[in-house]
Amino acid sequence: MQFSGQGKPPLGVIFDSAMGVSIDSALALALLYGLEGKGGVRLTSVSVSTCNLKAAAFCDAVSRFYAGAISPEFRAFFRGLPVGLATDGKLSDDTPMLSAPLARKNADGAPVYSHGIQKLNDTAEVTALIRNAFTAQADQNSVVILGGPASNLVKVLELPGAKELVARKVRLLAVAGGAYPDGSPEFNIKTDVAAAKKLFAEWPTPIVASGYEIGDALRFPAASIEKDFAWTPAHPVVDAYRAYKPMPYDAPTWDMAAALYAARPEEGYFKLSEPGTVRVLDDGRTKFTPSPEGKHRYLILDSGQKERIIKTYTEMASAKPVPRAPRFRTQQKQDQKKQ
Repeated sequence: MQFSGQGKPPLGVIFDSAMGVSIDSALALALLYGLEGKGGVRLTSVSVSTCNLKAAAFCDAVSRFYAGAISPEFRAFFRGLPVGLATDGKLSDDTPMLSAPLARKNADGAPVYSHGIQKLNDTAEVTALIRNAFTAQADQNSVVILGGPASNLVKVLELPGAKELVARKVRLLAVAGGAYPDGSPEFNIKTDVAAAKKLFAEWPTPIVASGYEIGDALRFPAASIEKDFAWTPAHPVVDAYRAYKPMPYDAPTWDMAAALYAARPEEGYFKLSEPGTVRVLDDGRTKFTPSPEGKHRYLILDSGQKERIIKTYTEMASAKPVPRAPRFRTQQKQDQKKQ
């Protein structure tokens, strides 16, 4: 959907995750919805790079949870964002952070968190979903956040004309993956080394990498789960957090760091390396080589910003859903008739 309002359109955010593998993916999704509620950011595409139906269902449940504050006259039209799902290979095993929230029932025996994904046909074809999200954006007004293996994004790059489309529409790709300037193999990279190699070699826009060391140093506090989300007795991300590991624990924030930088690069939360090139080695390690012509950089933790970053994490992830403008043309037309 092209923006049809007045003034500057919000920044379009495409989030491709490995939802269900680590709790930081769910925290990043909550962060993005919280940022959207503050204005200036619009989550336009959510997809999952693992073939896990419950991961897609959880993303849909979170979308509907945040849509709950939409104006009542539009609620009947709102079904949340379509969720793209990788369908290669066999279905992945379910994890407690997915199954626990989806299985939660209220006193009447109905699901606490509704979703519309029961079978693969209920999900979106992932390459078409991401490509269409690009097409719907104004030029240079979208960012991509990769929180899992590069498999989905590489498939998008292989579509006819995709590289030209990405170069026109996307200002930045933020990758939660690798260790910098060089380090041990990291999960998102080593899960699909070939895709990671292709992504860093062929992606046509600037790339900023958030390495393992960043997310490991910035931990989401368990105390926030108990305190900051107390405004509601039921929150899907809180239920996922509690089910992921025995409480209390402070979770690494690999995806959150990438998401925060991509959405608010001008805020100075992180320092950036000099320009260069990230190369993915055969064993899944990442190696950064400085180069003035390079299009790649990686995040560097500024110790003076650590407290501010954690505060932003907790405030945005725990923010209450707020009424927002309709996403679809049918909703816009209904809105216009009421004016």
